[in-house]
Amino acid sequence: MTRAYSISVDDVSGERARVNEDLDQVDISRIIKLDELELAEVGLRDVRLKILAASGEHNVDHAALADTVNIAELRGGKIYPGNSALGEVTEVGAEVTKFKTGDIVITHCNGGPDQFGFPKYIWAYDTPDSIGWYSEEAVVGDWQIVHAPLDCGLNLWEIAALPLRAPTAYHLWRRAEGIYRVKVPAERQSTLNVMGFGGGVSELFLMLARAKGHNAFFCSGSPERRKALEAHGIVPIDQMAFNRFASRDDSKAFVKEVRGLTDGEGMHIICDMLRGPVFAAGFAATARQGVIVSAGWQLARSVDYNSAAASIKQLTLDHTHFETLYGVEAATELYGSVFKPTIHKEIYAFEDLPRAMMEMHEATQTGIPIIRIAKEMPESVASLIP
Repeated sequence: MTRAYSISVDDVSGERARVNEDLDQVDISRIIKLDELELAEVGLRDVRLKILAASGEHNVDHAALADTVNIAELRGGKIYPGNSALGEVTEVGAEVTKFKTGDIVITHCNGGPDQFGFPKYIWAYDTPDSIGWYSEEAVVGDWQIVHAPLDCGLNLWEIAALPLRAPTAYHLWRRAEGIYRVKVPAERQSTLNVMGFGGGVSELFLMLARAKGHNAFFCSGSPERRKALEAHGIVPIDQMAFNRFASRDDSKAFVKEVRGLTDGEGMHIICDMLRGPVFAAGFAATARQGVIVSAGWQLARSVDYNSAAASIKQLTLDHTHFETLYGVEAATELYGSVFKPTIHKEIYAFEDLPRAMMEMHEATQTGIPIIRIAKEMPESVASLIP
């Protein structure tokens, strides 16, 4: 048995009833509960992990709110969330050759690759029978882990922030750049204006853009995150100066600001959620031939936009999910050299995970939230703990 967090139908429905179905009043920390889980036996191609640290992820928010789908209900009444973690291998199956006891590894969330390697399902969310890593121990297939790059220059918490976000940002960037270059080759326009809204994936997306020599802009309501990105040469834009695009006039003022920052050109590539007020503002701020990419649906499942305007502007919207397995490996190679994540100032204890998720839901954190799960850390990572 191991301690692991779960989300149950009963807890979801109980909290929704408590707030009379007003999702703005839901307390996520009342839904994510510390539970016990019986681990599967280690099979021939499995590894057993001691989970050292994990990062907070927005799909847990969806699972707790049941705002897009009631995933706990669809999974039979309960899920064990958490699809981004760092751990130590404590046991390997007889046919495992790539990993050994004592290795430090990171997980990924690709739960069911299609014939091209892209996931149809996400591990610890909608993959049938999948068990997540907000737990003290786990048993996973050897294909679900990657060696952690302990010598990349990042500390342990920074490494723990990246297993889900880095492949997502890598995937978004290679698609966005590729789509734009189908329309406008580099010899016609070598340097692009690239903007990201909000959080951790956008930060990494913009770091990739800067590494490739493009102009990068980070639009966020968090002064701490804007300051952190500015240190990487990424131009900050304060969302709060435009009231988070609450009105048409706010969006117009934002577009005017963007035009001023880009010599009237606008943004060639934008990373956002394709939903909510940021989408309308970003849509208006794009340059001709622009590309908007998204890997999330934090605010809603549906997208509403003026398709005629998009056609006239030659605008492309691209929806993504997660990377291929080889893309996960490629993204991991960029830890420390390109990807240098912003970490929330508090490292949460395992018992404080529900509070960490609630504070993520409230958007009050100063960076990516990290949960320290293991009290005793292996000697191999001791020097990486700040």
